Amino acid sequence: MEPQVAELKRTIEDTLCPFGFEVYPFQVAWYNALLPPTFHLPLPGPTLAFLVLSTPAMFDRALKPFLQSCRLQQLIDPVDQCVAYHLGRVRENLPELQIEVIADYEVHPNRRPKILAQTAAHVAGAAYYYQRKDVEADPWGDQHISGVCIHPRYGGWFAIRGVVLLPGIEVPDLTPTKPLDCVPKRADRITLLEGFNFHWRDWTYRDAVTPQERYSEEQKAYFSTPPAQRLAFLGLAQPSEDPSSTSPELPFTTLRPKRPQNPSRAQGWLSPSVSPPASPGP
Repeated sequence: MEPQVAELKRTIEDTLCPFGFEVYPFQVAWYNALLPPTFHLPLPGPTLAFLVLSTPAMFDRALKPFLQSCRLQQLIDPVDQCVAYHLGRVRENLPELQIEVIADYEVHPNRRPKILAQTAAHVAGAAYYYQRKDVEADPWGDQHISGVCIHPRYGGWFAIRGVVLLPGIEVPDLTPTKPLDCVPKRADRITLLEGFNFHWRDWTYRDAVTPQERYSEEQKAYFSTPPAQRLAFLGLAQPSEDPSSTSPELPFTTLRPKRPQNPSRAQGWLSPSVSPPASPGP
């Protein structure tokens, strides 16, 4: 890895990894090469970017402390706001650089995703993006089959959170890292894609590979609980409706639009989230 990339990676890891995140460098050109121009990132090909994902540890290391510290605030989407806060710290810790952060749920005014997160995860070598085209003579006829990323260590027990772009930093000699094909057999890929598309509520597709770590039972229960009841589930007070009782404005990135349901169904490679529509959790 180039020294500049390694140094920036260390800085971003020092900011995010203690809170249950992982980062992977890639070139914008690798991402754009897999997509039609409509979805390209408008930056020179050698521009450096980092894919950010959350591991099962993020729940205890980042989300629960964030909820505790913000319990008097009216949080609209706690997970997205927590992630936005931590991604914002990357910009704060690299003040000398121009940095653009794109969260996985962000869309343009026409509802087109700003980033196809699963494609980014694949080209960054973070997780293998399994799609219908990866199954020879597939059995699904005219059914729509969404793809899903599988992490070699966490299986499906993780979430892609977004990308950090560094305009002006070009790394033409960065060597690509291929994602590990951890579900190589046709039958297992069929089981994975059917589980993700048709039986996602039972969580089993996430065990396509034996994970080193899964979501805890508390974490699974939290994401299975209706959003309005999640703070109570964790034993936190509901926020007050009285503005005078709230603490000062939170120091995190302004809340972006909530993750859209199923924002990209046009083709098999357009699937920006690791969870299907209406999934109970990330």
